[in-house]
Amino acid sequence: MDDFNEREPRYVISIAARMVGVRTHTLRYYERVGIVEPSRSRGNIRLYSESDIAQLRRVKTLMDDLGVNLAGVEVIMRMVQRVLELQGQVQELEDELDRAREEET
Repeated sequence: MDDFNEREPRYVISIAARMVGVRTHTLRYYERVGIVEPSRSRGNIRLYSESDIAQLRRVKTLMDDLGVNLAGVEVIMRMVQRVLELQGQVQELEDELDRAREEET
């Protein structure tokens, strides 16, 4: 599945909650505290993407299987995001270095 399809809003809150195995009020709470940010339809209905569902499943795993509290989940999610950003920067620098090396030869 490509990045566009993963981010395409498609599931209403009741379906998303069923897919993740939580209640709708839990998803509303996660949105309120910033764990997930679903898209909104023109009628202001929450719409969750495949990417949102995957993130919510990670949150549920951290909490249910590993016993991490919500504050811990927030820290972990921020750290994961930062690591991904840094990996992207490293890749850009490696690509730039490769180009510079090619120009030298």
